[in-house]
Amino acid sequence: MKAIILAAGSGQRMRPLSLATHKTLLKIGDRTILDRLVDQLVANQVTHITIVTGYRAEEVEKHLIAHHPAIDFHFIHNHRYGETNNICSLALAMEKVEIDDDIILIESDLVVESSVFTRLFTSPHPNIALLDRYRTGMDGTVVTVVDGIVTNVIPPHLQGSDFNFADKYKTLNIYKFSQEFCQGTFKNLLTYYAKVIDSQCYYEVILGIIITMQREVIHAEILEGYNWAELDDPNDFDSANYIFDSANRYSLVQKSHGSYWNYDLLDFCYIRNMYFPTGAVISELRNGLPALIQNYGSCQEILNQKLAYYLLCREENVTVLNGAAQIYPILAHFFAGQRILLPSPTFGEYSRIFPQAEYYFDEVGINGHKLLNRIDSYDVIVFVNPNNPTGTTLISDWIFGLAEANPDKFIIVDESFIDFSNQPSLVSFLEQDPLPNIILIKSLSKTLGIPGIRLGYTYTCNREFNKFLRENIPIWNLNSIAEHFLEIILKHRQAIAKSFDQTAQDRDRFATMLESLPIVEKVFPSGGNFLLTKLRLNRPQANALAEKLLVQQSIYVKDVSSRFHGDGAFFRLAVRKKADCDRLIASIADIARD
Repeated sequence: MKAIILAAGSGQRMRPLSLATHKTLLKIGDRTILDRLVDQLVANQVTHITIVTGYRAEEVEKHLIAHHPAIDFHFIHNHRYGETNNICSLALAMEKVEIDDDIILIESDLVVESSVFTRLFTSPHPNIALLDRYRTGMDGTVVTVVDGIVTNVIPPHLQGSDFNFADKYKTLNIYKFSQEFCQGTFKNLLTYYAKVIDSQCYYEVILGIIITMQREVIHAEILEGYNWAELDDPNDFDSANYIFDSANRYSLVQKSHGSYWNYDLLDFCYIRNMYFPTGAVISELRNGLPALIQNYGSCQEILNQKLAYYLLCREENVTVLNGAAQIYPILAHFFAGQRILLPSPTFGEYSRIFPQAEYYFDEVGINGHKLLNRIDSYDVIVFVNPNNPTGTTLISDWIFGLAEANPDKFIIVDESFIDFSNQPSLVSFLEQDPLPNIILIKSLSKTLGIPGIRLGYTYTCNREFNKFLRENIPIWNLNSIAEHFLEIILKHRQAIAKSFDQTAQDRDRFATMLESLPIVEKVFPSGGNFLLTKLRLNRPQANALAEKLLVQQSIYVKDVSSRFHGDGAFFRLAVRKKADCDRLIASIADIARD
């Protein structure tokens, strides 16, 4: 069996990484992309390897000869690599390679686990395309499959704006073709098409023609559950390293703070409502997407009005934010030089924007008497209610009474998780009794399940602060998708309320399950859609458990041990649906037994 690896492309989409080196010589983990492919071919007794070069050809040839001296490589140079596509490279190979055996065809920008090649070489079919279910983030040629046979090949230029990927499969760009197939119609049509008709198309066009004409049968080997990655642009590198560099997987995910659609993981770290948006809301957003992308959103005044409709409050008191995090630098500026009192532990942005602040302790539970004895020394007191990561929930009426009794002090209240608790929002209090010294902050990402849309708000009756805030936000502060979401949710109040109730039920069940684990010392009561869990481990052991959960089980949890005094080990775990929680419980139990 012989192999042809197409490596002529200049890697335009991989720039800037491909400016100084050929993209196949970039490393995933500790090995280059090309070395991985060659080693896997050799492991399957394929030693006749033809490389079609183009861009930085000398670099590729020198590397392969130096790193694989036992392999007799055959190099074919596509001098027109800058003006042709892969059909030309493959046509050159088919003309110059002696086709006296079956051919393995591989594009050079792939990283796959070894079992992928095992699947290829053990298949009984003469002509095979390796495929996977189409998923978000994939691009390139897709196919349809009926009864294990490829029935249609659809290259990118035929995938219009209304193209339905639901029943499509992505080609890995790894094929096995029989000697007879390569010597016959495929070679003849490929070389003619590349020379006479179009040298800038994909060779998959030829496969599509052959399939449509029913001249040959290409079987589909569908790789559900196999690890592989196609590297087209720099963003693909993080995804590939996540899959194939397990030693650094945990640190990679930690530093990204999001974009987890790129990673195959179950996220118990970041917190969102698992029951909203509903399918109906998603469908409405999807249907409106073209118009939303092509139009500007409204000015701040209109945005505030739309949010006020949802909150049932006075629009002059509410300011829509591009995520609650938008308020933090504004708070830092407005309260510069003030004496600040923060809870500890709490959401890290507060200590970042108020580095000179002092703290009252949430151990888990706040001593109200101690706090009241201290507040005279401060200008601003911050409450996060329920608090993150402890879940401690204060009585809203108590906070309002404290503000009412101390009109000379600002009371900042972060209510990002209040909807999952048994306490009402202070918005209802302030609508009835508009105290000017309370500033409410709310992230809608957690409660409405939309962290990717970025929505939040402040509510305050303080005119000076509202004026300052609105002077410090841009005229177009939300994208159109976020604004349309504000319009949609007015029709879904019942579903939103139901989602809060269901989350609270799931939280109670999840707490009971966690308490059953021998490794768990205590699960603390929580008013949020998360649970603080103390472990019968030291901190290095807890960190090792978190890393093993990700590397071995693809489950990401939040180790918050460093947020607490002493040497106790703590996880903060998001409340997810039953099946997800069951999977986490089983995974922790399995790892603990080991």
